[in-house]
Amino acid sequence: MAELRNYTMNFGPQHPAAHGVLRLVLELDGEVIVRADPHIGLLHRATEKLAETRTFIQSVPYMDRLDYVSMMCNEHAYVMAIEKLLGVEVPERAQYIRVMFDEITRILNHLLWIGAHALDVGAMTVFLYAFREREDLMDCYEAVSGARLHAAYYRPGGVYRDLPASMPHYQPSKWHSASAVQKMNANRQGSMLDFIQDFTDRFPACVDEYETLLTDNRIWKQRTVGIGVVDPDRAVALGFTGPMLRGSGIAWDLRKKQPYEVYDRLDFDIPVGVNGDCYDRYLVRIEEMRESNRIIRQCVDWLRANPGPVIVGDHKVAPPHREAMKSNMEELIHHFKLFTEGMHVPAGEAYAAVEHPKGEFGVYLLADGANKPYRLKIRAPGYAHLAALDEMVRGHMIADVVAIIGTQDIVFGEIDR
Repeated sequence: MAELRNYTMNFGPQHPAAHGVLRLVLELDGEVIVRADPHIGLLHRATEKLAETRTFIQSVPYMDRLDYVSMMCNEHAYVMAIEKLLGVEVPERAQYIRVMFDEITRILNHLLWIGAHALDVGAMTVFLYAFREREDLMDCYEAVSGARLHAAYYRPGGVYRDLPASMPHYQPSKWHSASAVQKMNANRQGSMLDFIQDFTDRFPACVDEYETLLTDNRIWKQRTVGIGVVDPDRAVALGFTGPMLRGSGIAWDLRKKQPYEVYDRLDFDIPVGVNGDCYDRYLVRIEEMRESNRIIRQCVDWLRANPGPVIVGDHKVAPPHREAMKSNMEELIHHFKLFTEGMHVPAGEAYAAVEHPKGEFGVYLLADGANKPYRLKIRAPGYAHLAALDEMVRGHMIADVVAIIGTQDIVFGEIDR
């Protein structure tokens, strides 16, 4: 008799479906996975340690780089932790702007997820469709912060500045004629809120297009139905949050269960799955995009009707206006002190969590009264999900590993923080 034994195989770290520098050591019996050992550490950037050597404000841009697909949501948890220690009350308009951009970020995240997940599984068209809508939302990021990706827009006490009164316009070029550019700029004639409202009008039809391509697609269902099943009790025990938990039938969402900012004033629903497989998690995220669209529209309506300050007036926390700084010595000193020495946060500890597109993203902050955190600990949702990968892939084929990594919506910056 020939000796039969399992063999091991590397999946990644350069594999395009690994969604980052993930190395999986797969133990195989034929093509069936017996065990999966995820190796991380190839991207480690020491964000938590670096924060101890930076002032509180200087660490805001580091948050963007954790999950570089859900930038503003990362910032949100961090600034909320600082605000808890400071005891600062954020202006109402700033709270609505934050909620609106959290939901814009959720749509941005889910668009990249659906494009990449479908591409991994073999459907290419969805990727191109999803990036069409991402482009509009990236323009909103750029208009409000000057950066398309790493915005650093949220600040302790509010947001960096109010929403702009106009959107950037496309210019004629050798690729686009004047008449073509005129059509492209049709929805950019008004304010940023007008542009976002136009997007919310168009977006449900776009989600319908993604569903036309995938939801009843025979191949998509064959690759996702019954794959990576996690029952509700096990999902809770493994520390799942976000769509991974809701896909298993647990209706847990921090926006409803532990409301922050103005979520308790908004009307939206929490989609929940039934079977806990890749297909249900797909349906949950699709429905989340529609709900985020509803929330954004409510925020737009409120922001139109309610002008006001977008950051606290305390110059020990927020910088003064630049015009005032150039004409008033006291304001200039405040500005200089804030950006050189930074703010001093009272000694204590705080934990702030947001319903990030991938799950519960939390920041635990320990302060000793200095201008830098004494310790910073990040609770990243993807870390718990990746830890469950071994359990989720056992008994599946190699091709199913790709579908399961896709459904986990892994981004390595937050796992390898």
